[in-house]
Amino acid sequence: MIQAEATARGVRTSAQKAGLVCDLIRGKGVNQALATLQFTRKTIARELAKVLRSAVANLQQVEGFGGDIDRLFVSACYANQGPSMKRVRPAPMGRAFRIVKRTVHLTVQVSERPLKIAPVPAAGEPAARGAKARRGLTAAAGA
Repeated sequence: MIQAEATARGVRTSAQKAGLVCDLIRGKGVNQALATLQFTRKTIARELAKVLRSAVANLQQVEGFGGDIDRLFVSACYANQGPSMKRVRPAPMGRAFRIVKRTVHLTVQVSERPLKIAPVPAAGEPAARGAKARRGLTAAAGA
C-alpha cells in the first residue's frame, strides 16, 4: 500500500479547533474530503485543504503510484500542538495578564485503497452466483 504525508507547521490556531476539522475528513476519499473542507465554516479548513492537496502531490511523486486519484483516501489526519507565543496585556492596577497565542502542526497522510480482486473459481467448479451460492446454499437446499 502506497502512502505519503504532508505537514504544515506553525499554523495560527489551537490544536483543539483544528482537531474538530480533522475528524470530519479522516477516513474519507480525497475528493470527498476536499469537498467537505470547501464547505466547512472554519478558517482552518482552508489550511487543511492545502495540506491535503500537498499530500496528494507528494503521493503522485512516489514511483509505484498507479495514477488513480479516485482510489486515494485520508488514512490519517491529526493536529499536534506547536509552540505557543506568550504575550502580555496590561490589566488594572498595574498588573499584567498573559495572552497565549497557540499554534498547531497539521499532518495529513494519504493512502491508496487496495484493489478488490474477485476470487477465481477452481478448475471444474462452477462460478458462484449470488450470495446463496457463496455461502454454499444451492437452489434445492434453500427451498
